[in-house]
Amino acid sequence: MPTWEDTTPSEPGDADAGTIIEQTLRDAELEWERSADGGYVVKLPGTRKLSTTCSLRVGRHSLSVNAFVIRRPDENHEAVHRWLLERNTRLYGMGYAIDGLGDVYLVGRLPLAAVTPEELDRLLGVVLENADGSFNTLLEMGFASAIRKEYAWRTSRGESTRNLAAFAHLTRDLDTD
Repeated sequence: MPTWEDTTPSEPGDADAGTIIEQTLRDAELEWERSADGGYVVKLPGTRKLSTTCSLRVGRHSLSVNAFVIRRPDENHEAVHRWLLERNTRLYGMGYAIDGLGDVYLVGRLPLAAVTPEELDRLLGVVLENADGSFNTLLEMGFASAIRKEYAWRTSRGESTRNLAAFAHLTRDLDTD
């Protein structure tokens, strides 16, 4: 997962950031837990993507926020990457990034002095909107062939295609065969 350099574990003086994070997550009624390394793993419920897991890590000087969006696209890499870069110009406090495998993440960093309930809520909202809200668009661009194959396989066996309904425009031509 892409990260910034400030991943040094937090020190006792950083308890304020941890307290703010925990209280904000409780107030938002989000599912979360402390990770083995002292960070926070938050599950953000979605509508297009079932959920988005977000990692919050308090470092010496900043809070890093990382969330997996999609695995490496199967096709149209250039178009997907261009879309991500263009989208980055409109994001608040976060940006799309890829790791060494080509998987797509949302990453951000916030100075510890700026960690407030409102700012944390805003960043988690950006993560949710841009992981969940962009999910179908990214799947269409990077996995259209796989979606068509899955649809054809399911219909040939009489299986449900309900969870592929959002991609009906990609499979209409398959229904006429």
